[in-house]
Amino acid sequence: MMAPLRATEVVQAELQREVLRCNHCKLVQFRTTAAACRRCKKSLEIEKPAPAPTPLALVPAPSDAPQGIQVAAAVRDLRHVRNLSQRQLAARMNVPRTYISKIENGKAMPTLSSLDRLARALEVDMSALLRDANTRHSNETSMLMADPFLAEIAAYTSKLDSLQRSIFLNHVRELAAGRRRTA
Repeated sequence: MMAPLRATEVVQAELQREVLRCNHCKLVQFRTTAAACRRCKKSLEIEKPAPAPTPLALVPAPSDAPQGIQVAAAVRDLRHVRNLSQRQLAARMNVPRTYISKIENGKAMPTLSSLDRLARALEVDMSALLRDANTRHSNETSMLMADPFLAEIAAYTSKLDSLQRSIFLNHVRELAAGRRRTA
């Protein structure tokens, strides 16, 4: 027959119990003998990540600079320039919104017919979708600077400080929106 536990033995047993929070289901609980969560049954032990293998010296490291055709970035940039949502662009193309999202995230590559519909919906030439961002930006800048009025404004705006530039751009936005200021 077992002898009854004394109060000091019970306190020592309680002090040895470790309180843990499960990383998966966030249940706060005492450590079990199996070291598994009572709710989700996953291990309560902290798993150390395996060290990443070192790359071979013969394999070139992937560069951070994007290379090749960047249709995804072009579609997103042109859509933002035109102030279109993915839903609006999808409606212009008669495709689901998720298709536009997949194109912009690089999960889907549009076919030639889809590229043609994208170009028409974004009101650009199809080649604009196939150019890289730097070429597209320099082409847009050169087109804008071909306008003598905008070239003259650009010369003056480069001399403005940030507050003056902000005020100037807000006035231009108001004019472009068609609002009239009354003094």
